[in-house]
This record gives sequence, C-alpha cells and structure tokens, in this order.
Amino acid sequence: MRTSDFFYELPEELIAQHPLPERSSSRLLTLDGSTGAIEHRRFFELPLLLRQNDLLVINNTRVIPARLLGVRADTMYPVEILLLKRLDDFRWETLARPGKKVRTGNRLVFLPGKLEAEVAEVLENGNRVIRFFFEGVWESILDEAGTVPLPPYIHEKNDDPERYQTVYSASPGSSAAPTAGLHFTEKLLTRIREEGVEIAELTLHVGLGTFRPVKCENIADHLMHSEWYDFPKEASDKIRKARAAGGRVIAVGTTCARTLESVFREDPTMGPHTGWTDIFIYPGYRFGVVDAMVTNFHLPESTLIMLISAFAGREKVLSAYQEAISMRYRFFSFGDAMFITIDPDYRSRIK
Repeated sequence: MRTSDFFYELPEELIAQHPLPERSSSRLLTLDGSTGAIEHRRFFELPLLLRQNDLLVINNTRVIPARLLGVRADTMYPVEILLLKRLDDFRWETLARPGKKVRTGNRLVFLPGKLEAEVAEVLENGNRVIRFFFEGVWESILDEAGTVPLPPYIHEKNDDPERYQTVYSASPGSSAAPTAGLHFTEKLLTRIREEGVEIAELTLHVGLGTFRPVKCENIADHLMHSEWYDFPKEASDKIRKARAAGGRVIAVGTTCARTLESVFREDPTMGPHTGWTDIFIYPGYRFGVVDAMVTNFHLPESTLIMLISAFAGREKVLSAYQEAISMRYRFFSFGDAMFITIDPDYRSRIK
C-alpha cells in the first residue's frame, strides 16, 4: 500500500489547540467496522456502549518533562533537547535542535553546576546520544530543568500541564501522552466499573516517533520506532477472565493496541511480558486480541491512522474522518474521540 492512500485534507482550524474545560465532554464518534455505521455521542456516554464482562485496557504511562532548553558551553548558542529513550542511568537517545549546532563532543549546559551534558554520538537517523552529568536525583533534576513537550501542531500555551496527563498516569517515561486516555475522569471510570466492566492497566512509554511522518511511498519500507512496554500478570489474568466470560477486550488508544498485539505476537496465550516493540500495524494485519478501540483522530499519512485502518478498514476509517470533518469535530491530541468496534470473528482467537 502507498502512504498517500492514507491522506485526507484537514482544515487547520479543526486542530484542537487546548483541552476542553471538562475532559469527558468531548465528542465521541462511534464506527462499526463491520458495517461502516456511524453515530455521534459525547464521551461521557461511553458506558452505554460497554457490556458487562468487557475489559477496558488503559496505558498508565506518565509524560516526563522531556524538553530541555540549554546552551552550548563553548558558544552559548541556545539548543533544545527532547528526551526520547533512556539507554542507562546517564545516557539518553535524544532529538536535538538545531541539529547542525549539536555535534559529537559538544558540552551542553542546562542548569549550571546541576545539569550538564556531552554529546556522545550522532546516530544514523540523526538522533543524538547524550550523556548527562548531574548532582542529586535524576527525576528531581528533570522536574526542575525540563518541561512537558507538546506535539508540534499545538501552538498555544497549555497553562495546566496535568491536562496533558491521564488521570491514571502513574509510570513516568513517556515523551508524549497516550491521548485517547485524556477523556477519562475518575467519575467516568467509576461509572464504567459499576457497569460490570473490568479495567486492566499496562505501560507503554510513548516516544516522539509517534509524530514522525512516513516519508516512503511504500508503507512496508517504513522503519518503525521502538517503545518499551510492560504487560503485567494482573492484566494477563484479566484478559483471560474477560475471554472466558464472553467479554470484549477494548484498547484505550493505539498504544494499548500495539502493546496487546505485540504480546500476542510473542505469546498467543497472553502471558505477562516486558520488552521493546517496533510492531507496525497496517492494513492486512489480523488482530489477535483487540475487539474494540477508543482512539483520537490521527494525522494524515501517519502510522496511527494506518493502524486503525487495519482494524476497521481504510475506506470506512477515511469515510468516518470525512464525516467528522463535516461535523466540525476537534482533531488530534486535545481533540475528540472515536469508539471503533469490529466483528469478533475477524480477529484470531487467543490460544
């Protein structure tokens, strides 16, 4: 398939620049992946779409203050570093701006005497491996020196950093939020549990590669970024329980879907697992675990719109997007959401 097969025109004014005052008041477009049928709701109505014995799977990752502003020690030239992947206690793979000014051997200063660094390596993809030097606890230093990065298409200041965190965020490590989860409130989660729906937690630390465009025309040639995940025993047990009771596994976001399908690829029995995943899901992929998905609207020609197209069908997804545009839905991280279901016979069965 071609990357251009996943393009759509989006008016710029539909890109949400800020979150709504109330998380769960966002709009919710429902898409039946079997028939293409569409309905329009509000997100707080999600419990009406769930069934007893369903399992909602959420990603409890927390966005870290991954954006660091500093200077080159020799020239005092300003630089920006975005933390992508922690390699060990002192080294991170990063995105550096401007790249031409951040070269191997350069010394960088963020907080004089408290947080400094040296560029250890320039990777083939242009990312920099940076070794940090700091006094004290890394997490505390990072809280002091860094800020939570927002996606490149958000140009307005976010006055409340917690609105770019889910209410259940607990495991620091992401450079970007699992945005499908931003619509949930504690009150809504309580209502969902009262409907007899279990909730399972996993962790996938979202990297900024999630915003990286697919530059090759043949999507099979795209090199997918890798992300660290943890699928614990409790989540494994809850999936088995839901399956035994005839319930659906509902992934909140593409991050949960990628994690669940990665585990299934490693172990069809869905036992607990921890590791790195670079799974690239696009049309032709047969889902093994996920029966339904809560997701936001994604960028044109992105790996995320390819994933949901694999789930519900490219034509149905693009048709739903055109419906959302005509109805003036809000798009991307701070935007509205979709609830997508598929025929359960479409996916493989867990062994």
